[in-house]
Amino acid sequence: MIEQILSQYQNIPSWQIWLESIAFIFGILSVWYAKKESFLVFPTGIIATVLTVYVMFKAEYLADMSINIYYTIMSVFGWYKWTKYDTSTQDNLHISRTNNKEKLIGFGMFVLTGLVCIVIYTIFGVSIKPNNWIDIFTTSVFFTAMWYMALKKIENWTLWILGDLLVVPIFWYRELYIFALQYVIFTILAILAYLEWKKILDKNKQIFLE
Repeated sequence: MIEQILSQYQNIPSWQIWLESIAFIFGILSVWYAKKESFLVFPTGIIATVLTVYVMFKAEYLADMSINIYYTIMSVFGWYKWTKYDTSTQDNLHISRTNNKEKLIGFGMFVLTGLVCIVIYTIFGVSIKPNNWIDIFTTSVFFTAMWYMALKKIENWTLWILGDLLVVPIFWYRELYIFALQYVIFTILAILAYLEWKKILDKNKQIFLE
């Protein structure tokens, strides 16, 4: 397996390997900081996503490219939301669950993202193959997950786990082994993060009831 991974990079410039490696490291750090409810999830995430945009563009995986552009934009928004001090409540943003309105908006974002991805493929003249449909589905899942994360909604981790599990075999099939390994780690961290956020949510709920 190691030889298979190494063979992928025999004809790739060293600077590109460095870019993928840096994106890998900062991607892991970003999820780790999210798990710890630290605003550092966003600056580390921005570094990872900007580099990934370039890698995915070169590989012609346009849905993955577009979602990482969106990640970058939402990271700036999330950074603002997580660090903003609300004078009306005298507090910062707390972990919470989505209400019915937010669920509806999330579903709408999922559908709209899928349609936008199809348009992007069409504009660039890239035919949509069967594995690209899975790519479009996971992109839509991740799009909604990132928005929920920016709002500190615990459901973001449920969506990350679902999407991460689906993209691991996709990246492996595409011989993007570093990204496949990265998403295995993402899956593990997302499960741990969900458990940690749930513990915090339950604790805050208990304090509120008291």
